[in-house]
Amino acid sequence: MSDSPRPVMLTVDDDPQVLRAVRRDLLSAYGKDYRVLGAASGSEALALLDSLLVSGAEVALLISDQRMPEMTGSDFLLEATSRFPDAKRALLTAYADTDVAVSAINKIRLDYYLLKPWDPPQERLFPIVDDLLSDWVAQHRPRYQGIRVVGARVSAETHRLRDYFTRNEQPFQFLDLESDPEGANLAQAHASLDLPLVLLPGGEVLSNPDAVQLSERFGIATLASRPHYDTVVIGAGPAGLAAAVYSGSEGLSTLVVDAEVPGGQAGTTSRIENYLGFPSGLAGADLARRALTQARRFGAEFLYPVRAVGLRSGDPARIVTLSNGTEVSASSVILAMGVSYNRLTTPGAANFENQGLFYGTTMSETAQCVGREVLIIGGANSAGQAAIHIATVALKVTILVRDKSLDVAMSNYLIREIDALPTIEVCPSTEVAEFRGNGKLESVVLSHKGTGETSVLPAELAFTYIGATPHTDWLDGVVARDERGFLLTGPDLVPPSGSALPWALERPPYLLETSMPGVFAAGDVRAGSIKRVAAGVGEGATAISLVHLYQTRA
Repeated sequence: MSDSPRPVMLTVDDDPQVLRAVRRDLLSAYGKDYRVLGAASGSEALALLDSLLVSGAEVALLISDQRMPEMTGSDFLLEATSRFPDAKRALLTAYADTDVAVSAINKIRLDYYLLKPWDPPQERLFPIVDDLLSDWVAQHRPRYQGIRVVGARVSAETHRLRDYFTRNEQPFQFLDLESDPEGANLAQAHASLDLPLVLLPGGEVLSNPDAVQLSERFGIATLASRPHYDTVVIGAGPAGLAAAVYSGSEGLSTLVVDAEVPGGQAGTTSRIENYLGFPSGLAGADLARRALTQARRFGAEFLYPVRAVGLRSGDPARIVTLSNGTEVSASSVILAMGVSYNRLTTPGAANFENQGLFYGTTMSETAQCVGREVLIIGGANSAGQAAIHIATVALKVTILVRDKSLDVAMSNYLIREIDALPTIEVCPSTEVAEFRGNGKLESVVLSHKGTGETSVLPAELAFTYIGATPHTDWLDGVVARDERGFLLTGPDLVPPSGSALPWALERPPYLLETSMPGVFAAGDVRAGSIKRVAAGVGEGATAISLVHLYQTRA
């Protein structure tokens, strides 16, 4: 047993001389493969077990003296069971305590009791410990040694952390403090800290950390390495990632800034089945991961989670102000911030955001859908993709559509798949009139447009895909936008569209160029764009060819 860290053997006795003797004998026989620890009381031992639990250590054997004034050995072993249920348990007793030991076998599933004195240990101690350790090794399932998240299953803050790790493809174990004994014990051990907790492999415990704190721990850059770049790309969805790949491959120094995690809205899509070259489809997160790796291979630099909060002209450069208080300049800027699903204004919706009501879907949410009845709100492709994906694990999926059928906004291939799945039910001409629940989502009130009637549907989980809003508020008064906030580009700027920011140069704007020369828009954030992944990738690539044109003719 050479793996590190070594499993723990803990012996407890209030008599210092006995404690030293037991540890000495155990160390002589097992010190190579096990860490042999000692504690002078039950409370001290429990505190030690709490620290071992936090650090992710394994406990193989607990040996406790029965007669201790503060806490008896059997009471200690009973308390210890909730922390390390797989550890083997033995009582160290005098001959007069054998009745207590026999009783403890039934009460706490005691594995063995040892009589004092145990000399010689080669005959009266080691054979018994050998058997106990052999059983432990045979039955033991190693404790997860990676990142652990402890929190309530239905919690906006817990959801935020699970979503962060999922979208960053960072393996982690979620421990629900309400249903998982280990989660409850860890929460109790850190009762002074705000939940949720993130426990790192080295033993560090973070209390409700934000994305910046986590990124710093994992070595994700949040500060630019240089003051000026040939190209700064704002947004790392499909359009921004494509721009980064083509910019880097053309030898341009490239910085990509994203407010969340690379992948954008497409990164939350469970499966994209109509993307060229992937006949079996691929998850949005997989596409993002591949593109991120490809862009980095060509030298593109990424900062996230960092938000762009300002843009101004510093002729000949463009200056981008970032949420971390720094600025970078660029010869050209590509705006590819994408869009977010519209927030519902339905009564009660705000009370359950990320606590039963979710916008978009990632694996952190779909893991909660196993064996449950799930509601999908929306009738476009994203809703259809989510419904098909969730239907593989859910008991039932109900799609609510405001239109008379899915044909209005959903691709035919998705409709055919939905029709073939018996676990999916489509409710046309139906809207949610109210979300209800006590602390967490429990039901929704449905309004049926055709009849004007209402009904109540039990619902613990609801996912919504209703329209989208571009991330352009920070550009108000900086570049021209349409009435919905989408960025105007190219021919839409000439003749002036009524914007206070018309095109000012003698030459006409390039196809994807905004009202600020040298600043381009690509993907869903651009007015008139085709809201498809492939279209966003195409615009991102096209933007780089226009960057070349601008920089050679500026």
